[in-house]
Amino acid sequence: MTDADVNFYFDPVCPFAWMTSKWVRAVIRQREYTVDWRFISLRLINAEVDYDAQFPPEYEAGHTAGLRLLRVAARARVEHGRETVGPLYEAFGRHIFDAPAETENEPGARERRGTRPFVEPLLAEAGLPAELADTLDDPSFDPVIRAETDEALALTGKDVGTPIIHFQPPTGVAFFGPVISRLPAEEDAVRLWDHVVGLAGFPGFAELKRSLRERPQLAGLGVDVDEVGIQEDWHGGSRRLKK
Repeated sequence: MTDADVNFYFDPVCPFAWMTSKWVRAVIRQREYTVDWRFISLRLINAEVDYDAQFPPEYEAGHTAGLRLLRVAARARVEHGRETVGPLYEAFGRHIFDAPAETENEPGARERRGTRPFVEPLLAEAGLPAELADTLDDPSFDPVIRAETDEALALTGKDVGTPIIHFQPPTGVAFFGPVISRLPAEEDAVRLWDHVVGLAGFPGFAELKRSLRERPQLAGLGVDVDEVGIQEDWHGGSRRLKK
């Protein structure tokens, strides 16, 4: 455990987690908060799911790539300290969603995110050794990732997605989201934060939700910052085709 003001549980291939993390970073720049970046794996959450029957094409490849990237982050944390996880996640997110070599609509794009040619330059960008890419294929870190995934779901219940934010751990409340499709301006970031913390701090508050979401304003999803993404129904907090 750490003394962070916020625990942020992320899967690096989740666009909504990435957008929310960018907002949280904007808040950090204006408030003296500390964040512990923790792991939640969509692939492990859906370990027993028939992807072909329940998800759109390439979701299994995307979620598997996310698990592979989390293995690298888990090893980086063990060998180089917890403070390396945030910058590494930032490198992942920028190259997956903000300045992608290819959008996720291109064949094989999601799978390639879990490969050595994708990861090694990002390790260098984060100031970490290339040998950490060896961990992409190393399942020995999966129990650690599973434990943090279970930890996150124990805080919120299981009918959620990513990200999960734990306010003022260990005794504070945790929620899924907030899910946002547009990045607030700097002057709006803290105002939104205060609203969310206000709700989270009200005793007995459990949920404020709609399943209709705009596709996030991320280049990797083909949506520019001056565009409004198409609206999709994320029933059950995911893109499952069946409940």
